[in-house]
Amino acid sequence: MMMRLLSNSICLGLFTTLTGVVALLQPVQASQASAASPESVVSSDAVSSNAVASDAVASGDGTSGLLAQASDDLPSDLLDANTLPIEEDPGEAEGFIDETIIRQVPSTLPPLIRDELGDELTLEIFPAGESFIPADGRSTLGITGSILDDSGRPVQKDVVVTLTASAGTFIGADYDIDRGGFQVLARQGEFNVELRSSLDAQSVTVRASAPAREALGLVGDEATARQPVADLDGYTRVNFTTPYRPSLVAGVVDFRFGPGATDFWGRYADFLDPGDIGDYEADLDAGIFATGTIGDWLLTAAFNSDRALNERCNDNRLFRDVQSCEQTYPTYGDSSTTDFLTPSIDSFYVRFEQDSQIVGYEPNFFMWGDYDTAEFSRFSQEFSALNRQLHGFKGNYTLANGLQLTALYANNLRALQRDTIVPDGTSGYYFLSRRLVLAGSEDLFFEVEELNRPGTVIERVRLVRGVDYTIDYDRGAILFNSPVSAVDANPFGPALVRRIVATYQIDGDDDDGNLFGGRLQYNFDTSLESPSWVGASAIFEDQGAQDFSLLGVDALIQLGDSGQLVAELARSSLDNPTVDETGTAIRVEATGSITPDLAGTAYFREADSGFRNTATTSFRAGQTRWGGQLGYNLGENTQLQVQFDRERNQGNEDLIPTTLDQLINPGLVRTDGATVNNSITTVRAGVQQQFGALTGNLDWVYRDRNDRVTGADIESSQLSAGLTWPLAEKVTLRAQTDIALGDEDEAYPGQTAVGVDWDVLPEVTLRFAQRFFHDDDVTPDALTTVDALVNYDLTDNTHLTGRYSILGANNGMTGQGALGLNHRINLAPGLHADLGFQRIFGSSLSSITGGTRVLQPYAVGQSAASLGIVSGTTYTLGLEYTDNSDFQASARFEHRDSEDGNNTVVTASAAGKLSSALTTLARIEHANFANQAITDRLNSSTSARLGLAYRNPHSDKFNGLLSYEYAINPSSTPNTLLVGAGSDSIQEHTLAMEGIYAPSWRWEFYGKYALRATNADLDSLGVSSTNAIHLGQLRATHRFAYRWDVTGEVRYITQPETNYDEVGFALEAGYYMTPDLRLGVGYSFGSVNDRSLGGSGYRTDDGPYIGVTFKVNELWDQFGLQQVAPEQQEESLVEADSSPPPSEPVSQVPISTEVTQTTDGGEE
Repeated sequence: MMMRLLSNSICLGLFTTLTGVVALLQPVQASQASAASPESVVSSDAVSSNAVASDAVASGDGTSGLLAQASDDLPSDLLDANTLPIEEDPGEAEGFIDETIIRQVPSTLPPLIRDELGDELTLEIFPAGESFIPADGRSTLGITGSILDDSGRPVQKDVVVTLTASAGTFIGADYDIDRGGFQVLARQGEFNVELRSSLDAQSVTVRASAPAREALGLVGDEATARQPVADLDGYTRVNFTTPYRPSLVAGVVDFRFGPGATDFWGRYADFLDPGDIGDYEADLDAGIFATGTIGDWLLTAAFNSDRALNERCNDNRLFRDVQSCEQTYPTYGDSSTTDFLTPSIDSFYVRFEQDSQIVGYEPNFFMWGDYDTAEFSRFSQEFSALNRQLHGFKGNYTLANGLQLTALYANNLRALQRDTIVPDGTSGYYFLSRRLVLAGSEDLFFEVEELNRPGTVIERVRLVRGVDYTIDYDRGAILFNSPVSAVDANPFGPALVRRIVATYQIDGDDDDGNLFGGRLQYNFDTSLESPSWVGASAIFEDQGAQDFSLLGVDALIQLGDSGQLVAELARSSLDNPTVDETGTAIRVEATGSITPDLAGTAYFREADSGFRNTATTSFRAGQTRWGGQLGYNLGENTQLQVQFDRERNQGNEDLIPTTLDQLINPGLVRTDGATVNNSITTVRAGVQQQFGALTGNLDWVYRDRNDRVTGADIESSQLSAGLTWPLAEKVTLRAQTDIALGDEDEAYPGQTAVGVDWDVLPEVTLRFAQRFFHDDDVTPDALTTVDALVNYDLTDNTHLTGRYSILGANNGMTGQGALGLNHRINLAPGLHADLGFQRIFGSSLSSITGGTRVLQPYAVGQSAASLGIVSGTTYTLGLEYTDNSDFQASARFEHRDSEDGNNTVVTASAAGKLSSALTTLARIEHANFANQAITDRLNSSTSARLGLAYRNPHSDKFNGLLSYEYAINPSSTPNTLLVGAGSDSIQEHTLAMEGIYAPSWRWEFYGKYALRATNADLDSLGVSSTNAIHLGQLRATHRFAYRWDVTGEVRYITQPETNYDEVGFALEAGYYMTPDLRLGVGYSFGSVNDRSLGGSGYRTDDGPYIGVTFKVNELWDQFGLQQVAPEQQEESLVEADSSPPPSEPVSQVPISTEVTQTTDGGEE
């Protein structure tokens, strides 16, 4: 083991040395533009408006708008390899297949020269002034843009422009709130908008797009309705810089001496602890937050000696944000938001941050706390990438020559589990393979791959908790905010399947793992249009009995103006009591234009059967794939295409589980099964032709599939024809058919696909698609889908969540989590629909290149190739109403009917203001379990939540909150099938209410009542029981003098079914020696009478105590001290002659100079 680590360290040293030499010899070419010369990219017909790739870069040469056939046999990485995507939008994270990704390879085929509407137009966008603002969540910068004609002058039409940004919030009125993104009206081709910064220092990409037809004034013009339209968009980059600010310190230090078992205002778990009864204890606690500038670094720090910073009343987690379903009360009667600046799963957080010396680079920082690993999952990394949520140390620093150094250390590490799940077309519930998930540690993705090409990932989209899904950490169950389709009929290429990929840490006692990592990256250029770098990374993980290491070197190099090279080499080593494996993976991809009319791509990728990495994109170990593609323009409307692809699969298939216990408890990795040794060679040649508004293509496809285990050697040929026909301005028909020439290969049968796209909004397309497979035992017989597709260019998370905010009721994130339909069709102003249909006729469970596929709840590790799909039909219908500023509602019905079982999902939500002071939020959920092989074997889960909040905006005397929750069968999990408990059910009712009343500043009264009633019918054990727990709490505070106050509080808890009673009481008087120092003396009492086990179970303790509380306002050398503002100079009082003119009578009404002011508390 030590020799392996030494060898790996030497290899890494060579890599990093080479990188360092390059960094010293190569002058940095990164953009160092000043704030006065902002970076801007303009593109009128560069990238298809629906392409994921266009989120980042608009290529100068562009890609043919004419859809290019024959990318269905290319590896997924090349489908967007020419661009560097900007940050995925949390609001639009849940994605659907984009035709451009499937049908063509960006910048690999030369553009056809054709007449498009609006190809003479350009859209320019740039900062109106400074392009740098502090990342403080308050600062704003202006962005201005113009739509220009071929003479460079603004068009004379009013055009709606859609703006999106990788970070920040557009402020002001949205011109069309029913559409995605942020809309502004460009009057006579010109517009201005303001962008507010976020809280993270970063480089931000801003995109503006507009419909070219509208800019030309041709909306509704029948003569041009079927003519292709050019894409009209522009990009610019701005920077959110480190928010250097004056120092601020806030905290408290508390000392208490008294009975150890009756600390009434301490932890409830410690109250009347038998081990502390009768003992007097001294307890010193402190909690401090500090931020401010030290030199040219910004310090942000927090410390709590009594608890972890992320700890809540019921758990501790990575990161501190909570889901809407986890809030104590569904609504709090306000629309404020909370940002957690110091997330840490332990008691300490610190971060030093400064801006990089090079403009546009990531900030320099050193921190201890919770963090992600974005620096280890670059665009050029796939095999060597690390996508984790961790806790510990992380540092990042960029030298003046462009060399970026990143290091991390994570402690208290649990085992990492990776699950891949086949969706059933509904929202859930989807169970993970482990029930106990460390809260906040999960990373969820949607991955899309070809039906018969395991390991070929077409699309990977990161999901965001709260916006895209909610998760029950106690059951390991996920419910998505939108239905998740299992297949895509895709009338533009191969049939596609969707997977849910989840990685997470397993919560439990084994948390002594450690992880070390480092990365060196030399950045040649970080500009928006041509990013380029070379890097090396290393990860070493020690999980007790298991050691894992991952080394990698990667590069992203620009080849001229329109070419790009991506290269990566990775090596992994896994050593545990059952496995000792080492493997290597390599990936090389090159794309670009050779001449203006000739372009192509070449690629090679290979992963040894012993290569392991569960924290990255799905791949198949033992697979080698290489090939290329060329496209040549014969004329303005004709293009020739040639493609070659070779794939070989070696190693072992995954061992298929044969028992229920193996299905339910699969472990961390799947055991190897039968040997796999097969290959497939594909050759494609064809022509693409433009006939006016119609686009046609004709291809010959040859495949040679060889299985060296079974001895099968199958050759087949197909003729593939496709058609794209604009039927109207917003309706397009697409069709494709593959006809076998001679003998047919069952893995690649003849097929026919037909689809109709209806652009219901510029960014939303409703697609009806049908695909028929000719005689075949490997693929399903037919696929039918109806989906609402959302353009991935919409990357403005702030607007999506903002549309679910009700002023004075709930904020955007809460509203989105409780109400939002992410993919919407606009029926009328404020009324939206979500429509979906999925029909799979025939199952896909036969052996393919990756091995045998079977039905299973989840595939662990990198064993997704063993997942099959089963026939069934899914219907979804959702409605949403948001037109009233004081009321919003949504409802969705989903039903899945299949031979594997049925699942019905019903969700309904409403939120609004019943009056100016009373707000409400209600939500109902009903669902079964959507995993394969367990659907219908467990009872459904039903839950309902109702929240009320009273907050009078005109008087703060009384505030009240109420929450009611109902749940049935909330604790059933797949594990219960092992003990025959699938029919067990548990009902729970939870009621909570509290209020605070302050008639004046001297008096304050607080009360709370809570009830939890449970009815458990455990048929498998022959047990049925009911239980109820009551909590009552009252507190009164009286400030009877300027420096004195007295507080009394009593708490009563009872559980009648078990004869449990608990009483707690405290009375305390306090004296403020200074505004920051309070001395307190009091008496506390507590008793518990627990007769549930047949004994007396009585214990009690009481006694006096003293306390000292100090409010912390500053640290060393007055750091954090808020200076008192100097007394303002009064304005000069000028005496004027107040006597009226002689011609006017003098008023005899007396004037009173006495002023009386009444406070909200009612006292004068």
